[in-house]
Amino acid sequence: MAKIKITETALRDAHQSLLATRMKTEDMLPIAEKMDQVGYHSLEMWGGATFDASLRFLNEDPWERIRSIRKAVKNTKLQMLLRGQNILGYKHYADDVVSEFVKKAICNGIDIVRIFDALNDTRNLETAIKTTLEEGGHAQCALSYTTSPAHNVEYYVKKAKELEDLGANSICIKDMSGILTPYVAFELVTELKKVITVPLQMHTHYTSGIASMTYLKAIEAGADIIDTAISPLALGTSQPPTEPMVATFKGTQYDTGLDLEALNEIAEHFRPLRERYLKEGLINPKVLGVDVKTLIYQVPGGMLSNLISQLEAQNKLDRFDDVLKEVPKVREDLGYPPLVTPTSQIVGTQAVFNVITGERYKMVPNEVKDYVKGLYGRPTVPIKDDIKRKIIGDEEVVSCRPADFIEPQLGSLKEEMKEYLEQDEDVLTYALFPQVAMNFFKNRWADKYKIETELYNEKEKIHPV
Repeated sequence: MAKIKITETALRDAHQSLLATRMKTEDMLPIAEKMDQVGYHSLEMWGGATFDASLRFLNEDPWERIRSIRKAVKNTKLQMLLRGQNILGYKHYADDVVSEFVKKAICNGIDIVRIFDALNDTRNLETAIKTTLEEGGHAQCALSYTTSPAHNVEYYVKKAKELEDLGANSICIKDMSGILTPYVAFELVTELKKVITVPLQMHTHYTSGIASMTYLKAIEAGADIIDTAISPLALGTSQPPTEPMVATFKGTQYDTGLDLEALNEIAEHFRPLRERYLKEGLINPKVLGVDVKTLIYQVPGGMLSNLISQLEAQNKLDRFDDVLKEVPKVREDLGYPPLVTPTSQIVGTQAVFNVITGERYKMVPNEVKDYVKGLYGRPTVPIKDDIKRKIIGDEEVVSCRPADFIEPQLGSLKEEMKEYLEQDEDVLTYALFPQVAMNFFKNRWADKYKIETELYNEKEKIHPV
């Protein structure tokens, strides 16, 4: 048994889970070189919600984050999370946009691209996998873990084999809700290792309180890599803490080889940051504890907060428990999708509408209609005819790969925003979040103009005409 490898999530999923992805690049850079020296398998530092949050809330160019961290991190692989054909947005994009995005991510410094699809529809991963491999990147394909009458060990083994056949360099079990229990993990990993030859990575969240035990049993069954977060940014809706996992395996056949003293230096950097985030209200104390509701309703931490905000906006927070009970019913109606972006939003919003209106599917958002039409991919279980009729009437359901309907987009997108184009990556930023990107580009132009004006004025003082 080789030593267990660690992917550190402090720079992406940990702060996405605990403080809504508000960590600034300037808070990461002072510790980046030290993190590079620890011996991590990889640093997950991009993708997921970081792209949107950088633009929307931090006024940062997400592409510059990769470049600046890449300069500081010379030895450790940099890793990102990509939503397959959704890239980092909430809808499907044309193949040319997906390919160009992956190319630019790798060109700017990403080594490992963890690619997943909310429905585990492998057709939605093909373009991203192909481009990652062509560009010399590591394509890690993730299976969104959930439980249902259709989601069992055999299902995941079959899907993992499909992904390996598509060219996956490694496979990840992505347990976004923290519902993978220890002994199921042992069985799942045991069976997966019988059929796949590539490394197997485990990802989970501490939301339900069982994550460290799940990792222990997964490793005993043969898992190769685990995702952890340095202790100040661990637990709650984040990952299990890095240091205790390292200590657990020290001196055993699974020894990670990581040094606790070095890890403590990293923790010392993040400890005051955590206190600052708490004082600023960026970390809600509610996300730091154990929530057993996730074991009952399979609702991830981020989805819980979204449901609360939707109900607060309607002044209906007293119906929260009713909505939680409605979520599994909607999920069953829609063919048991795993609850991860964007399907968590689709199911959650419909559950809220069903409860608030007092009549199921009286109000149906367009995203739910598109989902039922097959425009997000193929549900695990076919949606029943009576549910289809309630939601889309007699409209046709597509059976092919959804992206086959989307014409190439890069050319027209570039034309739309050409006056703000400063780097090739700007087209991709605009493709994903047009409105937010335009605000960012305008602010960037204004800042640049201000600096140039100030420099000109200073020059005039020294050398007046």
